Amino acid sequence: MNLSNLKPPKGQKHTKKRVGFGMGSGLGKFSGRGAKGARSISGYSIMRGFEGGQMPLHRRLPKRGFSNADFKTEYAVINVGKLDKLPGDTFTVESLMASGTVKKLEDGVKVLGTGELTRAIKVTAHHFSEAAKQKIEAAGGTIEVIPAKVKFVRQKK
Repeated sequence: MNLSNLKPPKGQKHTKKRVGFGMGSGLGKFSGRGAKGARSISGYSIMRGFEGGQMPLHRRLPKRGFSNADFKTEYAVINVGKLDKLPGDTFTVESLMASGTVKKLEDGVKVLGTGELTRAIKVTAHHFSEAAKQKIEAAGGTIEVIPAKVKFVRQKK
């Protein structure tokens, strides 16, 4: 036995369909697509969710709610407990970015009140939760609020 004697198993190989070669090809006049209709036409592709002309499910169901996804503000979040573990006692947006604590500055930095604070720190950020304000001031620290960037909102005509 050598490589020249190897053959694929019976039934594995098929002859290629020669579509559009007329009556002699075995697929006939319409190339196996039928006479009329959307599927017989060149360039046809079925629409996602198409149900044969019946009203599709995504159009039959009622639409509910409201999405403000285009204009919502997303803050880079940091907790008070995390600030307590970081070295230093003054934290700005730039220092948090440089240390890698805040990886991506979205619409600003928001400080949240999760965790314990054992020392006085000075924090400069765009937004503070009420719990974070209370914990920082109770520990003898100070907060400074930076004005947030104003988003461009497109006007309707």
